[in-house]
Amino acid sequence: MQDDLLAYYGLGAEPARLDTGVGALEYDRTREIVARFLQPESDVADVGGADGRYAAWLADLGHRVDLVEPVSLHVELARDRAGNPPRFNIHEGDARALPLASESVDAVLLLGPLYHLGELADRLQALREAARVCRPRGFVFAAAISRFAPLLDTIRRGRVGDEALFDNVLDETTSGRRVPAELRTSPFPDSYFHLPEELEEEIAGSGLQLDTIYGLEGPGSLLHDRDPAWDDQSVRERLIRAARLVETDPHLIAVSAHLLAVARRTV
Repeated sequence: MQDDLLAYYGLGAEPARLDTGVGALEYDRTREIVARFLQPESDVADVGGADGRYAAWLADLGHRVDLVEPVSLHVELARDRAGNPPRFNIHEGDARALPLASESVDAVLLLGPLYHLGELADRLQALREAARVCRPRGFVFAAAISRFAPLLDTIRRGRVGDEALFDNVLDETTSGRRVPAELRTSPFPDSYFHLPEELEEEIAGSGLQLDTIYGLEGPGSLLHDRDPAWDDQSVRERLIRAARLVETDPHLIAVSAHLLAVARRTV
């Protein structure tokens, strides 16, 4: 894996990201959509599963889970979360070469790998690996960062006055690719930011059959993480309802910070 990715996630910030603000909305909405499709007591591969938050949730629902993760710190945190005896299996590995047998699971979660594989060939390889380990008619849930997420995030955080940062996000919005390391003003690693139609094309190019692409956070992506509204449970529920209302609207799907493609292996 690229050094900047391992260094960034080795800082340990990722596990807390889903606790508050837009990250918590992303977590709630991802679980909501995945739960619509999974059959009870499924075999699930959580690829790029970080510290095991989704794996633990799935295990608690009665699913059998194999977590695959490239970052050593996350692997250790996932082992702690899994407990002893472990509630789910943990493998240190790469989304492009999964340490799992062909047709061994009913569903694959790819909730991070696609947006940290900058090259199209690598993203297609990760999707093909997900298809390989899925049983026929199995599901692949593939997340992507929206093309417009860096620009909208810069505006919602009030950082438009930072000229270098703003120039970077304009380039990233145009190209879809994280600017080179020497131009970055934050440690966020190499990434690709998808248009919905690009994600659709990559799903098709991997041999999977697309069901739907969802916008995860919806208009809630525009609310600052420090806004006190996040502390009001009724407001959070309204944001979830708003996201649900426009989750497949072609005019608003890319306002979400994250897209989630739901696809099937056909044969």
